[in-house]
Amino acid sequence: MKEKLIIEKKNYKGETAVISARIPGDLIAKIDEIVSITGRTRNEVIQLCLEYAIDNLEIK
Repeated sequence: MKEKLIIEKKNYKGETAVISARIPGDLIAKIDEIVSITGRTRNEVIQLCLEYAIDNLEIK
């Protein structure tokens, strides 16, 4: 069983940079569903997901 990413309400504080990425519409819809449930912004949800993925990444 895979470990779940748990998203709690919290604001990020620190240095940031703006990037651009093309994301498929169905993935944006899933992100927006998480946004509506958690009250977080799209940016926060994407950032949390990226941090989780990088922290749990295995390169072969």
